[in-house]
Amino acid sequence: MLRPSGLLISLHLLLGLPIAPQAPAQVKPVESKAAAADARPVLIELFTSEGCSSCPPADIILQRLDDYQPIAGARLIVLSEHVTYWDHDGWKDPNSSPALTDRQSSYETALGEKESFTPQFIVDGIHEVHIERMEQMEDVLKKAKDTPKVPVRIADVKIDPADPTILRAHIEADANSEKHNADLYVAVALSHVESQVLKGENGGKHLVHVAVVQQLTKVGKLPKGKSFTQDIQLKLKPGTDLKNLRLVAFLQESGPGKILGVAQTKPTS
Repeated sequence: MLRPSGLLISLHLLLGLPIAPQAPAQVKPVESKAAAADARPVLIELFTSEGCSSCPPADIILQRLDDYQPIAGARLIVLSEHVTYWDHDGWKDPNSSPALTDRQSSYETALGEKESFTPQFIVDGIHEVHIERMEQMEDVLKKAKDTPKVPVRIADVKIDPADPTILRAHIEADANSEKHNADLYVAVALSHVESQVLKGENGGKHLVHVAVVQQLTKVGKLPKGKSFTQDIQLKLKPGTDLKNLRLVAFLQESGPGKILGVAQTKPTS
């Protein structure tokens, strides 16, 4: 059972929303969540699975963080990363990816965890929040918001008119003033995903997800003291709905380590 955290209680009081963990929240279009121009971006990754009975409450928390942006001065950018190790328990998560499973495993090594588990929130690459201790989330997000970031920009996001499965974009990052080199990643994510789970621990449940990662690609490196600018090209799955797509670019110290900068946008048709 999910314990109502201070953050969720605050949302409940301010917005009149139920805290019941199985009540799916409607995800608003990402453009409707405009933050103040000086808001500092914070990346929240949720490692989750449709085969894990503890994950639906975490999925809802991620939706609400994305939808309502409850931390003043912060622009919360979320990614839902579905892992594969629950796929053998009766339900294969259609959004699961071995690459995301490997990413979580690398985090566990960096964070000193003995094994991977779901659900798991990781904020800015270095702060871990367990579902059993959600009361820590607000303090973690405020701390992350107060940490300076390298400005990252995504521009000219367009579909190739000759091939609707090719997405092009221009990525820029200001000079890296940190002591370590960083990798630049681009995530293609679906803003809204619904699933009727037929078997496994969540059998019979209708699940709703936000910012579901479809692919995560390392597109370059940012050496310390250097800036970054590059045109990129990504291959989309045939039939991808552009209106349901978001693009997230982030700089991360190798390890994986600290998130140095992050930005989010949507493509234009």
